[in-house]
Amino acid sequence: MRFISALAVLLAGLSSVFAATRFFDFDVVNDKVSPDGFERDAVLINSQYPAPLITVNKGDRLVINTHNKLSDPRMRRSVSIHWHGLFQARTSDMDGPAFVNQCPIPPNTTFVYDFSVPEQSGNFWYHSHLSTQYCDGLRGAIVIYDPNDPLKHLYDVDNEDTVITLGEWYHILAPDGNNAFFSTGIVPVQDSGLINGKGRFNGGPLVPFAVVNVEQGKRYRLRIFALSCRPFFTFSIDNHNITFMEADGIEHDPVEVQNIDIYAAQRVSAILNANQPVNNYWIRAPPTGGNAANNPNLNISLTLAILRYRGAADVDPTTTNPGGPKLLDQQMHPIAEVGPGKLGDGPPDRHITINIAQPNPPFFDINGISYISPTVPVLLQILSGAKTPQDLLPSEQIFVVPRNALIEVNIPGAGAHPFHLHGHAFDVVLPSNDDVFNFKNPLRRDVYPINGGNTTFRFLTDNPGAWFLHCHIDWHLEAGLAVVFAEAPEDNVEGPASQITPQDWKDLCPEFDDLAPTDQ
Repeated sequence: MRFISALAVLLAGLSSVFAATRFFDFDVVNDKVSPDGFERDAVLINSQYPAPLITVNKGDRLVINTHNKLSDPRMRRSVSIHWHGLFQARTSDMDGPAFVNQCPIPPNTTFVYDFSVPEQSGNFWYHSHLSTQYCDGLRGAIVIYDPNDPLKHLYDVDNEDTVITLGEWYHILAPDGNNAFFSTGIVPVQDSGLINGKGRFNGGPLVPFAVVNVEQGKRYRLRIFALSCRPFFTFSIDNHNITFMEADGIEHDPVEVQNIDIYAAQRVSAILNANQPVNNYWIRAPPTGGNAANNPNLNISLTLAILRYRGAADVDPTTTNPGGPKLLDQQMHPIAEVGPGKLGDGPPDRHITINIAQPNPPFFDINGISYISPTVPVLLQILSGAKTPQDLLPSEQIFVVPRNALIEVNIPGAGAHPFHLHGHAFDVVLPSNDDVFNFKNPLRRDVYPINGGNTTFRFLTDNPGAWFLHCHIDWHLEAGLAVVFAEAPEDNVEGPASQITPQDWKDLCPEFDDLAPTDQ
């Protein structure tokens, strides 16, 4: 046992020794794209949709040179990028949400996102965090591999070919969708659903479906990302069970099921055992959410891809979906290595209730206040000396929380809202539509849907910064469904947890403020 423990320590040390600095060049451009056969202008990185896949190893440093070359006056020309699920310890300024952690990057300028991922591995993603800009295309997946993955014995293959993105596509531009939403109160309904950037819509061209290739007898770790602005997806593969093992970058005890609901911004890993006869099988991810009848283009049954066994003919499947058990919240328990139940069952240091209402549709209120972006980013306010709620603007939308406090957040039921907390993962001690608290081994993730029922989650304020909590239906966020945590304000300014703020970050607000309104 002593030898095994020593070996584990040695391997962990080696992973940090071999950490690398990974450089990326991102050109943020306007270009045409037609993932479902309908061509439209979009906001893209390196002219790709989905945006380029980022793959790094646990412990690596990422340096992402971001060149804003946006020019289309019909869409946002400034930009900011959020690296979803990454904790950004001491680099809250790199988290990305416009007017929470930074001012947007002006057009015709370059900003360098520079941060490390010392303790995290699994599935993450990145997207614009300015208004509803990512609905116009700026969204991509991040995979952080762990050479010492404690669940590695469960699968044989884990590479870029096993990455699966789920998304939706709109034939209208996001600003037009916003205008329609605010005038009618109806959330825009997508025209198609996409798997790995490919899909079809009613009456549209027969775009070839994406193909995931497997070999009989091997086990594959499928990394599945919901890159959506609105819908959630029910993921399944005809004639196959899949084994859930990770949620939002946190490995959980394996659970074998046939269907997994994946909400906007959530990610899961599921093991596919390719143990069926050599053939083609449908991969299904029908989207749910919103009123599909509002868009006759949408056919949820066309959100498909193909699982193709080696040796099978190059034809579409003829398989059907037999249904079967769906993954339940109550079945999700973090593995021992990540400390299930580490926050305990004692009383929290602070309890916060978030009451969602819509007294003035389509705008949302939280505790009577509709979130409006401040003119000065919250993090910049903190670094400039703001320490109390009265110092921060707008104070009604910002919760100041102290260092190393146990925070318990309760959200009474109010529709299907996938809430995301930046800078942290949280323990869902009371899942939606349940009446039993679980303090022993609650599921842990960074996005959780408030699905009509009372929900309670806990997190520890061990990461000073400015952190957004918001609905990840991007149209709802634009309508005010958000708050901000100002975590340990004094610790952000001085001491071992103080923020690292490079000069180009400090220059963003003056450069943005100098822009003409059309460029903002």
